[in-house]
Amino acid sequence: MRSDADWLAVARAVPAAPAEVRAELAERLLPISGGFFEMGARKSRFREDYDAPRRRVKLSDFRIAATACTNADYARFVDATGYRTVAEAEGWSYVFHLLLDDPARWPVSPPGVPWWRRVDGACWHAPEGPGSDVAGRADHPVVHVAWFDALAYCHWAGLRMPSEAQWEYAARGGLARKKFPWGNEMMPGGEHAMNTWQGRFPHENDAADGHVGTAPVDAYAPNGYGLYNTCGNVWEWTGDFYTPGPPEGPFPLRDPTGPTEGTARIQRGGSYLCHVSYCDRYHVHSRTRNDSDSSTGNTGFRVASN
Repeated sequence: MRSDADWLAVARAVPAAPAEVRAELAERLLPISGGFFEMGARKSRFREDYDAPRRRVKLSDFRIAATACTNADYARFVDATGYRTVAEAEGWSYVFHLLLDDPARWPVSPPGVPWWRRVDGACWHAPEGPGSDVAGRADHPVVHVAWFDALAYCHWAGLRMPSEAQWEYAARGGLARKKFPWGNEMMPGGEHAMNTWQGRFPHENDAADGHVGTAPVDAYAPNGYGLYNTCGNVWEWTGDFYTPGPPEGPFPLRDPTGPTEGTARIQRGGSYLCHVSYCDRYHVHSRTRNDSDSSTGNTGFRVASN
């Protein structure tokens, strides 16, 4: 098994895309004017998330993708470089049990979360394991990508992952002290506005929002800055390490990027598996973390630049 240092070296060794490709990818990004905002929530639902209390942050101008990186985007990168993801190199990844034809075939789960199954052969181009593919899902977010796999794509593209503060600022779309990019109602006007779990988690998903797994990256309406799916669909890696505690001042924090070292990286946005009964983390202030070499079927990323 490779160490984090090994994976980092692999990601950084990926050759750069031609200048014209990098220019094309950079041109897709949305310009976001910097400024002050209140990051986080008044009170955390999950104490270990440390998304509270609110704190004043000041950001410089930056650019960010309107959507998460798609299967088509990632396929283009792999075709150009021959890159193999952590899941491909290790030979497995975690798949949600209801997405498997035969969950009993894959009985191994992480402690305490039996709905996740270790599936040999699961990876970005075979999201449900052997026999599956991404046909018809070119415009869905790439999943089963570890943080190092997102870094490799960014190295090729001449881009980066957003800082956690940049991600939240852009995800809010200009609204302050709101739970969602559109306000505080989970279903504005009685309509589904994001891809999350409906039903009895983790056994029944009635897919009232139209999706059991991932949705297209441009599903639902964009926020005020033009970003899609900043709540639900897939968790998105950021560039920041996780730290076990709330941020320290002096405030306002200016272009914060988190601690300088660690193992776990911050993920933002929630996913199609979030539900109020278990993982109520589908708000613009919500956060979680995972090890940099970990991959699952509900994690992707979006890119940014200065």
